[in-house]
Amino acid sequence: MNTFRGTATATGALYILAAAASIAGLLLYGPVLDDPLYVVGGRPHGAELASGALLEMLLAFSVIGTGVVMFPVVRRLSESVALGYACFRLLEAAVIVVGVVSVLSVLTLGRDFSAAADPQPAAYLGAARALVAVHDWTFLAGPNLALGPSTLMMGWFLHRSRLVPRFIAVMGMVGGPLIFASAVLVLFGVYEQISLWGSLAALPVFAYEMAFAVRLVVRGFDRAAVARLLAREA
Repeated sequence: MNTFRGTATATGALYILAAAASIAGLLLYGPVLDDPLYVVGGRPHGAELASGALLEMLLAFSVIGTGVVMFPVVRRLSESVALGYACFRLLEAAVIVVGVVSVLSVLTLGRDFSAAADPQPAAYLGAARALVAVHDWTFLAGPNLALGPSTLMMGWFLHRSRLVPRFIAVMGMVGGPLIFASAVLVLFGVYEQISLWGSLAALPVFAYEMAFAVRLVVRGFDRAAVARLLAREA
């Protein structure tokens, strides 16, 4: 029981850390993502970009951590679901890191432009726009497309195991497919990811993750459900 309590606390803390790091990191990336002239503007926000990169690396570590920490718990009910959840979380983290590298590359372009004897603004701006576009697509592929299946898997596991209240599991089972479907619509240009519809589609997953995290940190897993899981191996 103590092992399960520690796992619950660690998982909840990782979910909260991931949410905080993703929001803070995106805010710090604003100067690059919102200003196409950043690389020719004298690099006034280099520290913010570096801090944002660090926060998004923490996000990636947290995402991997949830898959690792929950693996031995989920595998007690289904080893294939446990492996699938861990793999999709790893995929999400890998895509996030690609986005981090793309934004840091824009930072490098800004430094090179300032140091160049005869810089060509058009070339630097074109490269910067391409790198920001890479970040935008990773924001779709990782925290949306890859997140959808992992959320559905965890929701299914929570529904079957009853380790947390049923409504949390249902939010995950609904939110996972919804954010995946929304990402597909964004991919085909039906609406923008940062839009009313995109935000509404992401809301159930955010609510699920926060409800799940708070439950795990405050109360942990349901003790009767933990006993049933342990009895499966007896």
